[in-house]
Amino acid sequence: MKRIHHLALVATLSLPAQADINVGVTVSATGPAASLGIPEKNTIALMPTTLAGQKVNYLVLDDASDTTTAVANTRKFITENKVDLIIGSTVTPNSLAMIDAVAESGTPMISMAASARIVEPVEGKKKWVFKTPQNDIMMTLAIMTHMADNGVKKVGFIGFADAYGEGWWGEFQKIAATKKLGIVASERYNRTDTSVTAQVLKLVSARPDAILIAASGTPAALPQKALKERGYTGRIYQTHGVANNDFLRVGGKDVEGTLLPSGAVLVASQLPADHPVKQSALDYIGRYEAAYGKGSVSTFGGHAWDAGLLLAAAAPEALKKAQPGTPAFRAALRDALENVKNVAGAHGVFNMSAGDHLGLDQRARVMVEIKNGAWVLLK
Repeated sequence: MKRIHHLALVATLSLPAQADINVGVTVSATGPAASLGIPEKNTIALMPTTLAGQKVNYLVLDDASDTTTAVANTRKFITENKVDLIIGSTVTPNSLAMIDAVAESGTPMISMAASARIVEPVEGKKKWVFKTPQNDIMMTLAIMTHMADNGVKKVGFIGFADAYGEGWWGEFQKIAATKKLGIVASERYNRTDTSVTAQVLKLVSARPDAILIAASGTPAALPQKALKERGYTGRIYQTHGVANNDFLRVGGKDVEGTLLPSGAVLVASQLPADHPVKQSALDYIGRYEAAYGKGSVSTFGGHAWDAGLLLAAAAPEALKKAQPGTPAFRAALRDALENVKNVAGAHGVFNMSAGDHLGLDQRARVMVEIKNGAWVLLK
């Protein structure tokens, strides 16, 4: 009897140890999108290091808001670190550029960038890609419904001259017609520009009742400051790409009265008690501010937190089918992400499917106004 027990013990000890779950994270912690990427990077440090009894390692690199660097980081994670999942990047152009690499290697990716183009249509290479920020169409509809409900007839548009701005422009055009809004001017600028005087002069001369600025981070303040300098008094709308305190700091008095759609996390304490995201958003805020100080939280860190929640929901299911560090585990993790249901995050409730790799509904958006340098929920 003793001999049998000894053999069983030897057999147990000789089993190969299960590999850790390795997650590669590329964020724009420097460059034009730094105000978005820094809170995302900070949030990664708050994520659980154990899931379903399995150790999780987060490998974080800065892509400096640069597309080429984001792709290089992605390939490094895949070829050198053999990661099971990639989270990133912060901005739409970077995320779009990363898709080829993750699809070729069969590595699931959760983007923290906004454009619907990152995950739609869910076919081919994009079957490996998921994302956490609200789609631009969801937020465009919120903006243009507010415009129509408040007497706006003529609208102007200025956005980034990249995939983010063009994604918004595409949705803006489509919805304008349904809301009977006339587009009287459309302009573009680069994230690194220091002046938009020519574009703003064209916008002002068209006399729009309202202007949408389709930009993100602190560079989104540039057109708004220029509009105020030129005496524009119409309504100014921004996208959810400005929902952090750095935008308030850089914009100052010039962004007072700005209207924008946002995830619930931005105004969580102002939500009604029965809002389905209130408690999960407050949980994230509490964790973040305990680590980084009161008032430090932003919606962009919330996108990273939600990526972590999706991983936490999917990993236990994938571990039932395969061992981390293998193609089988990566495929199982992709399948598990696609079947995540009723995960309440910082921004909304996620219900993924084979045809929807975002999984958010209208509960993931609210309209907000900037008043006295603070975010105020519009009732």
